[in-house]
Amino acid sequence: MLQQLSQQNKVTLGGDMRAHAPGHCPTYGSYTMMDLSTNTVVDLQLVQSDEVGGSSDMEKEGLKRSLALLGARGVTIECIVTDRHTQIQKFLREENIPQFYDVWHMEKRLSKKIDKMAKKKDCEKVKRWMPAIRNHVYWTAASSQTGPERVAKWTSLLNHVRDVHTHEDPLFPQCLHTIRKTRDKRKWLSAGTPAFDSLEKELTKKSVLKDIAKLSPHYQTSSLEAFQSAILRFAPKNVVYPYLGMLCRLYLAALHYNENADGGRAPTSSGDPLPKSRTGESRARPVKTEATFRYVDDLMDMIMEKVFVDPSPYRDEILKINIPPDRSSHSKPVRTETNEHW
Repeated sequence: MLQQLSQQNKVTLGGDMRAHAPGHCPTYGSYTMMDLSTNTVVDLQLVQSDEVGGSSDMEKEGLKRSLALLGARGVTIECIVTDRHTQIQKFLREENIPQFYDVWHMEKRLSKKIDKMAKKKDCEKVKRWMPAIRNHVYWTAASSQTGPERVAKWTSLLNHVRDVHTHEDPLFPQCLHTIRKTRDKRKWLSAGTPAFDSLEKELTKKSVLKDIAKLSPHYQTSSLEAFQSAILRFAPKNVVYPYLGMLCRLYLAALHYNENADGGRAPTSSGDPLPKSRTGESRARPVKTEATFRYVDDLMDMIMEKVFVDPSPYRDEILKINIPPDRSSHSKPVRTETNEHW
């Protein structure tokens, strides 16, 4: 797989870490690197928290290990799509690797803040604009080619909510929608009111504009989120595994995901693609076909035909894995020894 990537001109990758324990002090963190153009997991790095001095540093270490492996295999990276983790931002900036932010994470962050703002006195009208603001985040990212263009389209929202559809920025001089007379003039915000001033302050923060400029225009990390959900089938968070056991479970999850990631859509009785909707706002989504497990047969064939015949090469590869010492949470003390200690 990495050999195929090295033959490409440049690849767009998505990266994210998953903590493998409930709470704020996880034992393990697995960093996943995915080829977003093919929706394929290309690398997994498992980091134990005491390897790096604490769980807060696991994501950066996982990224460093993954980039080192990809670089050694000759993979040329065009850009990486991630969330807004500050350590990751700094590291990629120092390494001169272009980084974009996942739009869903940005929209979720803004929605929480605006929803909180809309509950304040004299700001209730902002609530009516929440769906439009969420859609505007995605449209801004998908329809723009450069960072300044994204910022121009983003700030045009402050004119739009006032029923003003021409803008001063030459990169986006006017709204693209058809101008219609509205029957409900009460929905428009007015400059100088608490509702508009609060919204303007939130949408034009320096940090927000900086992040808007780096929104990913094409690929997102939703596939990474799907893979991390699939890991739960193989490594539930409420069970503590030894390092090698966790690593094997992650590899199984990757094999399962890569085989089923682009499964076809299940048809209805008439042969049409079957949609589904989630609770709340209606939304058509494809229903995937049943998962396949051909990788299990492949693994069994390899074990029976190769590993059992000559296990030494596989044993040597396992011995090359740098396995950190087990933490105390991995072993249960003998009751008699505990009583004697006390």
